[in-house]
Amino acid sequence: MSDVHFIHRCLELAVRGRGKVGNGAMVGSVLVREGNIIAEAYHAGFGKPHAERALLEAFPGEVHTDDTLYVNLEPCCHHGKTLPCTDILLKRGIKKLVYGMADPDSRVEGKGIALLQQKGIAVRGSLARAECERLNAGFISTRRVGRPFITVKMAMNRAGSISKNDGSPLKITTEDQDEWSHTYLRGRRDAILVGVGTILADDPLLNTRFAQKENTEVEQFSPLIVVLDPNGRITVTAKILQNSPRKPIIVIKEGIPLSPVLRDKAQVIACPIRENGLFDFSTLFHLLIEPQNSFHGLTSILVEGGKRTWDAFLRARVVDELILLRGV
Repeated sequence: MSDVHFIHRCLELAVRGRGKVGNGAMVGSVLVREGNIIAEAYHAGFGKPHAERALLEAFPGEVHTDDTLYVNLEPCCHHGKTLPCTDILLKRGIKKLVYGMADPDSRVEGKGIALLQQKGIAVRGSLARAECERLNAGFISTRRVGRPFITVKMAMNRAGSISKNDGSPLKITTEDQDEWSHTYLRGRRDAILVGVGTILADDPLLNTRFAQKENTEVEQFSPLIVVLDPNGRITVTAKILQNSPRKPIIVIKEGIPLSPVLRDKAQVIACPIRENGLFDFSTLFHLLIEPQNSFHGLTSILVEGGKRTWDAFLRARVVDELILLRGV
């Protein structure tokens, strides 16, 4: 089998960490001997061993000279939440490494590869780089531009409307569009973000129910829910507070405390409001990236609405992808 095949297997493993690694990268690793995978692992959670370290710590046998370790992200070489992966590669006697993409973190940025090469390890890469970078586009964005990767999804009917004339909800998208959106947008982002006006007007579930036709771990993933609610208008009866599979909901406010009945259902992150009445995005992004208490940060956001929220992100020029769904 080809090197690309084994990097693809690393990516398949890596996605198992979606929603668990906080502001870190999704990484998988496999150890190959004579064309066969003899061990594999992935980064299973924030603060847990990285994929290569998890694999080598669990692998009981001896590493042979001709064995090759594959990983979709350059091994780290610094002390962070975990020990450097380069240390255990050298300790266990890895002689051949194939990697998918360089690590954009300023503490690494090629230093891991350079160190391994200096120690006599044969290193090849980048391999299948575009696919590796696509999987971890959020991680790259947080390290290079200091904010999550932002996707804005807009839906309107062919007449250009997003609601009925009286402002009440209007069903726009088809079930096929919903299934695609839940699978390839909601199911592949760390968080869904909406303004509180959408919660009050539509009372949405904001889950991935249309993607859950097969009982697999990836399709059952549900992103965090982030609500921009400067004045604390969300109510305890909102469906997202009653039915969210990932609690608590994150409510972004100006600092006004939530009512006691909401405190066990929502985590409040205070963010300043600018003169235009909108949140300060640079501060907001910093708050959403940085771990605090039980919140481990995030790297990608799907902005779903409503119109005022769409417009705010577009005007701020922080949108990496714009998806427009045209309904009936």
